[in-house]
Amino acid sequence: MALVIVAILFIGYVLIATGNITKVNKAAVAMFAGTVGWVLYISYGTDFVMGQHPREYVDFLVGATPTSTAVKHFVAQNIFLKYVGKGAEIVFFLLSTMTIVEILVNNGCFDFITECLRTRNSRKLLWIMAVITFLISANLDNLTTTTMMLVIMHGILPNRRQRMIYGCAIVLAANCGGALTVIGDPIGLVLWNAGAVTATDFSASLAVPCLIGWIVPTFMLSRMLPRCVDRQYMSLPYRGDDTRLNRWQRMLMLFVGIGGLWFIPTFHNITKLSPFLGAMCVLSILWIVNEVVNRKLMNVDVMIQRRTPRVLQYGVIQLLLFVMGIILAIGVMTETGVVYTIAQWCDDNIHNIWIMGVAAGLMSTVVDTFASSSLFAALHGVVEPFRLGLWVDTDYMSMYLQNGLYWKVIAYSAAMGGNILLLGSTSGLALMKMERVHVGWYFRNVGSAVAVSWLLGLAVMWLMSVC
Repeated sequence: MALVIVAILFIGYVLIATGNITKVNKAAVAMFAGTVGWVLYISYGTDFVMGQHPREYVDFLVGATPTSTAVKHFVAQNIFLKYVGKGAEIVFFLLSTMTIVEILVNNGCFDFITECLRTRNSRKLLWIMAVITFLISANLDNLTTTTMMLVIMHGILPNRRQRMIYGCAIVLAANCGGALTVIGDPIGLVLWNAGAVTATDFSASLAVPCLIGWIVPTFMLSRMLPRCVDRQYMSLPYRGDDTRLNRWQRMLMLFVGIGGLWFIPTFHNITKLSPFLGAMCVLSILWIVNEVVNRKLMNVDVMIQRRTPRVLQYGVIQLLLFVMGIILAIGVMTETGVVYTIAQWCDDNIHNIWIMGVAAGLMSTVVDTFASSSLFAALHGVVEPFRLGLWVDTDYMSMYLQNGLYWKVIAYSAAMGGNILLLGSTSGLALMKMERVHVGWYFRNVGSAVAVSWLLGLAVMWLMSVC
C-alpha cells in the first residue's frame, strides 16, 4: 500500500509538471493526491501505525484492546491533524496577506507605481518596474505581486512583444524577491513555520544569490529592447467610491499594511506563536482602518467592478488549495516511512547538499516550485540527525539543523529552477496566460541566462559557506 500511495503522488507530480499540456488544474491534482493518499493510509492503518508509532499507539490505547476503529481514531487525532495544522498555518497566512494586498489595491495604495512609470526610455522603464516588483514581492507574495504588476504593465504598453519582455522581467523580479524573505514565497514560509530557518538569517544568506539570479537575466532582457518604448499614458484606474481617499489616507493604509507585514517576524520571535496569527492581527487592524477612512462610503448600493482583485481571487483560491493538497500528500508519504528510506539512501549514496540543490532546481523547472521544494525539504525534515549512525561528520550534520545551509540551498534552487521554463512557477504560468508567452521563446531568450545566474548564485553560496 505504501508503494500505491507513492505511485499516486508520483503520478500527481507528473500531472502537475504536464499541466500546460493536459490542461488539468494542478490544485485539483494536489488535492486528489493528498485526500486519496490519506484514505488509503487509514485503510491499512494498523500496519503503518505499528511500523512508525508503536509506542504512541500503546499509550493511546491505555490498556484497551486494539481494534480497527481504535487505529482510525489514533490516526485521525494524533497523525492526520498534525499535517492539517501545518497546512492550515500556511493557508491562513497566505489568505491574510493576500487579503491585506486586496484592501490596499482597492484603496489605491499602490497608485504610486503608475506615477513612477512615466519615462519613455525602455531600459529605464524596465529597471524601474523590476526594482519595484522585487521590493514589493519581498514583502508580499510573488503571485499577487506578479499579477498586480502585469495588469499595470498591460495598461501602459500596447506592443505585445515589448509586453512579453517586460512581463519576463516582472516574473524574474517577483520570484527572486519572494525567495529573499520567509514571507515572500510559500516554501520560505514552510521552512520558517517548521523552525528550520529564522527570518533574518534566511534573508542575509540569500541576499547576494537572489540579486545575482535577478540582475543577470534582467540585464540580458534590457538589451533586447529598443531605445524608446511604445507606451500609452493612462489615467489612474477608476475604482468607484474609494477614489475619494486622499493621498495621506492611502499612505496611512499602506504604512499599516506593509509595516505590519514587516513586524510579523518580530511578533513570531517575541510570542513564539505561529506567524499566521501575526498576519491575521495585521489584517484586523488594517480592516478597521479601512472602515474608518471609508466610513462615508459604507452605505453605497452599487459597487464598481474592480479589475485587479477580480483577477487575483481565482488564482488565490487555487494557490491555497494547492498548498494544502501538497502538504497532505507529502505528509501521508512521510507517515508510510518511504520518505525516511529515501533520506537514508540520499545520505548513503549522495551525501552532498549541492547535488541535492541542483536536483531540486532541475525538478522545479517542470514541477511547481512549492511541490518540488517541499519534497526535498521533507527528506531531511523528518530525519533526526543523531538517529543516523552514518552522520559522523558534524559539519555535514550541521547543514540540517536550524539555519542550516541545506534549507537555503533548496529554497534558492527551487525558486530559480521555476524561472528557467516558467512552467514551475505560478507567476510564470500567470505570464503565459496573460501575454501568451511560449516556453520555447522564453527559454531561448531568458531561461538560459537564468540557468547560468542560478549556478552562479550557487557558487557564491558555496564560497560564502567555505569562508
